[in-house]
Amino acid sequence: MSASGTFSSRYGPWALVTGAARGLGAEYSRQIASRGINVVMVDLLTDELERTAEEVRKASGRDVVTIAADLSRPDFIETILKRVEGLEVGLLVSNAAYGPVGMFLERGLEEKLRVLDINVRAPLTLVHEFAIKMAARGRGGIIMMSSASAMQGTPYVANYAATKAYNLILAEGLWVELRRKGVDVLGFMPGTTRTPGYFESGAQIGKAKMVKVMEPGPTVTEALDALGRRPSHIAGRGNRITFFISGKLMPRKAAIGLAANILDKMYSGK
Repeated sequence: MSASGTFSSRYGPWALVTGAARGLGAEYSRQIASRGINVVMVDLLTDELERTAEEVRKASGRDVVTIAADLSRPDFIETILKRVEGLEVGLLVSNAAYGPVGMFLERGLEEKLRVLDINVRAPLTLVHEFAIKMAARGRGGIIMMSSASAMQGTPYVANYAATKAYNLILAEGLWVELRRKGVDVLGFMPGTTRTPGYFESGAQIGKAKMVKVMEPGPTVTEALDALGRRPSHIAGRGNRITFFISGKLMPRKAAIGLAANILDKMYSGK
């Protein structure tokens, strides 16, 4: 951490996590609560959200608030702000994302715009609203979930990857601006992680020998430990080595070709 004190005193007493019903969002909720912070869990999957929230309550003994919200709707922020009124949110984890897989020309414009709404407009809105309050208090933390696909153009998820590049660059810029006001910002890039979304994407991971699937627990721990230490972080030592080579040592054309080769193998036939 960039300041003295415990994680909870720096980023508590409440955290807000989007996409919290399952996968990485659920794991963020569990680990943040285990570090002594109450959690506001936001998701559209209401049944799963309530089940996960109850698990977090029982395991941690922390207070948990659930909010059912559709981040693709322009008025989603009003629903969230109304429910958190009176709560001091010291940590924001913008985790929710929408990433349909398929060839760009075969996906409809409505779906493409929904990707932008959930992956760009919603995180921007959340950061705007909560960063103002954190800066006024002189402390807080923000984790913006990016993706390894943000590092270069990626077939089958071209639009999704572009939105994740936005989140990464915004986080790195805010890392400078907001740290002067006591607020830590991190752009976090998980690699391929064993989550429901990973299974639902139809990825044929066995065909891409270079790809190592990570578990949610260690991935989230890396993110929470990196907050306040650096502007961005790639999960997994192997992933960091791969992207150092592709980002620093390989020509851009070759890096894009490498990503294309991996995704072609994982999603051929999509």
